[in-house]
Amino acid sequence: MSRVSIFRREHFNAAHRLFNPSWDDAKNQLVFGKCSNPNYHGHNYDLEVKITGETDPETGYVTDLKKLSNLIKDQVLSKFDHKNLNLDTPYFRHTNPTAENIAIVIYGILRSEIDSGLELKIRLYETERNFVEYPAGEGS
Repeated sequence: MSRVSIFRREHFNAAHRLFNPSWDDAKNQLVFGKCSNPNYHGHNYDLEVKITGETDPETGYVTDLKKLSNLIKDQVLSKFDHKNLNLDTPYFRHTNPTAENIAIVIYGILRSEIDSGLELKIRLYETERNFVEYPAGEGS
C-alpha cells in the first residue's frame, strides 16, 4: 500500500479579540497590541486540512475529498465564518482565540469525525505571512 497525503483548502472570515481577562487593559495592550482592540478586529483565514493514510485498494482514495469538503463546511465554516469568535462560538468563551488555539479547536472538531487510522494536520493562515500548524512535528 502507498501512503499519500491529500489536502483541502477552505476560507473563512472572522473577528476576534486577543485578551487575557486576568490582566488590565495596559498589559493586554502591551502583550497583544492592536489585536487587543476592545471593539475586535478581523482576519481572512485560509484553512488547510491535510489527511495522510493508505490508499483504499477499491477506490484509490485516502478519503473522499467531497466528503471532507462537506465535513469542513458543516463542522467548521458554519461555526466560524462571519462570526465573532469570542462572542458567537462556545469554543472561545474561555479560551483566547489566537491562531494557535483556533487550529487546535478545528483539529479537535475534525479529529472526532475522521477515521482514526488517518493522520490529520491543520494549517491555518491568519495572514499571508503568518500561519500555524497543528499538531506540530514530523510525521503527525
